[in-house]
Amino acid sequence: MCRCKKTQSALQFYFVGHIWWLAGVECARPLSLSAASPWQHTYQKATMSEELQADFDGGDAGASNVYPAQCSSLRKNGHVVIKNRACKIVEMSTSKTGKHGHAKVHLIGIDLFTGKKYEDICPSTHNMDVPVVKRADYQLIDISDDGFLSLMMESGELRDDIKIPEGDLGTEIRNKFESNEDLLLTVLAAMGQEMVVATKPNMK
Repeated sequence: MCRCKKTQSALQFYFVGHIWWLAGVECARPLSLSAASPWQHTYQKATMSEELQADFDGGDAGASNVYPAQCSSLRKNGHVVIKNRACKIVEMSTSKTGKHGHAKVHLIGIDLFTGKKYEDICPSTHNMDVPVVKRADYQLIDISDDGFLSLMMESGELRDDIKIPEGDLGTEIRNKFESNEDLLLTVLAAMGQEMVVATKPNMK
């Protein structure tokens, strides 16, 4: 066979190989040509880790609503997650270490948003979830007919996605607003929930 026909055959193989690779039929991808034989390819199989790397690099899990803490490090008046609810710790006690076990911590917490009491028992050396709790003050601008508050943030932007709280606090907010008092409302946020928990006069 003459060299021109051999070269033509190699080019056809190179072209067809790349078409298959682009179409997803050929799993192996050509990386380089062999120095000894210009028409021969060197292949490298793509690994699963390479295929998934791009997805992991592009993902963003965002900030977490909770973080782990050893049970023995928790303290009264702190916060903890019990039964998937953000709670304030109102009571806790530790049992004596057993002969073949660990000391256990008995926790009693009050739900930050409903006031419901929850209890849990956890080995002192185990981790429990602690909610990330944030407080922020907003200026009250208006109250809608369906009970949603119009609140101004420090940036000057308005938000109207929080309802007026029920009970005495909600009544207090309505009365002071109708009396044209300039109010700041304290909003508690934890685990995706937000609620007004206090009010005070705006001194600015």
